[in-house]
Amino acid sequence: MESYSNSFFVKIIAVVVISVTAAVVMHVQDPSDTLIGGGYPELWRKAGLAGAPARAAVCIFTGVFLLAMGWLYRLLFAPLELLRTPDEVGYIAEDGRSRAQAANEVRRRRKTGELPPIYPNGWYRVLDSHMLERGDVKNVTILGEQVAVFRGQDGKAFVVDAYCPHLGANLAVGGRVVGGCIECPFHGWQFRGEDGKCVKIPYSEKVPEFAKVRCWPSCEVNGQILVWFHCDGLEPTWKVPEQKEITNGQWVYRGRTEHFINAHIEEIPENAADIAHLAHLHTPGIVSGVDLRYTNSKTWEFVRHDWKVEWRPEPEPNKHCSQMLVKHALTIFGRHWQLLDLDVVARQVGPGVVFLQFEHNFLGRGVMMHCVTPVEPLLQCVSHTIFYQRNIPPLIPKFILRAECIQFERDVMIWNNKTYISKPMLVKEDSAIQKHRRWFAQFYSENSPRLRYQHDSLDF
Repeated sequence: MESYSNSFFVKIIAVVVISVTAAVVMHVQDPSDTLIGGGYPELWRKAGLAGAPARAAVCIFTGVFLLAMGWLYRLLFAPLELLRTPDEVGYIAEDGRSRAQAANEVRRRRKTGELPPIYPNGWYRVLDSHMLERGDVKNVTILGEQVAVFRGQDGKAFVVDAYCPHLGANLAVGGRVVGGCIECPFHGWQFRGEDGKCVKIPYSEKVPEFAKVRCWPSCEVNGQILVWFHCDGLEPTWKVPEQKEITNGQWVYRGRTEHFINAHIEEIPENAADIAHLAHLHTPGIVSGVDLRYTNSKTWEFVRHDWKVEWRPEPEPNKHCSQMLVKHALTIFGRHWQLLDLDVVARQVGPGVVFLQFEHNFLGRGVMMHCVTPVEPLLQCVSHTIFYQRNIPPLIPKFILRAECIQFERDVMIWNNKTYISKPMLVKEDSAIQKHRRWFAQFYSENSPRLRYQHDSLDF
């Protein structure tokens, strides 16, 4: 937000400077063309600059007006995109330290605990579809690996290992798309996206059969590109369901948020079963902000959220799915505002994808795609992408996304600073947490990778 504010003021200054400069160099002969009346200095008349102050004022006013209209357009119509850096949320910077310093100190000193395997088997979001145009190549880190994500000229997206098997160049850094292939920037080897097979070596008459790059099983659904991971290399055992309203255009993209969380991946979906934390952490209104030191301030007590939550796993053939049913009510100055009651069904599909379904008589219908993607063992990229009814004003889904972001960042502050406890001290009311852990265990295999050592060298 600080960088946005700085760029905003830079734009204002630029508009003023350009406007004044343009007005000064205008050749205006009529000395009566002025906002302040009276004559002009002889030098101005000789230079043909009579009327320059008036035109400068008009130019400045026009520039500021256009800037305000642009801001208003973004507020009302443009998608909301809040992309947080890894050190931006969830850390307390004190004693003159920067947030990056505070984040790195927490990473180094925090006890990790006895962790489950670090990469569960399942589908994971790589990119939103609109972020990858035809012919584009993106370099992405996922599950501790570098991958090249590219879209062929026919519009199909592919995910392959980023490093060329020839001499190790990164295909996503300088590589280009040729038809349905990606070309290495180092020697021009071309690899087919659908199977990773090398189809051309510019300086060789024959392409060896063994020349290929690993191709990740992938799919594109609900406006997202996802890859399948299984530690044993098994093929996908389920599909990510299609949200038909997104496919047929009834629901349109209204924005996304992105956060990086320093925690084990299981900590994040486990929140769905931790019913007790909602009443304590998320009851204060969103106006209370995200810093947990101040969310319970009496200044903002007039706004309260009430939650009723139930979590349950789904039976066969959807045992890889679970549901959280949420009833949200808002109280302002002790009065319950029924118009703002909201029912949400959060359906988790595998370890990394959640559908947050919204339905309201007044606010309309939509879905928020909550996706957790492991970047490395204890660093998760969490995105929230919202699609909403086309005929509902964009300001409504953008407000929902912003409110969700505030509540979510309170959890981020917890996750970034906690340790994982494999045998937690629970009471009877916490029984859903153990049920959730048993349900989540299905995504681990005997060969699922575990954390062998802590990566302390990656500074923010």
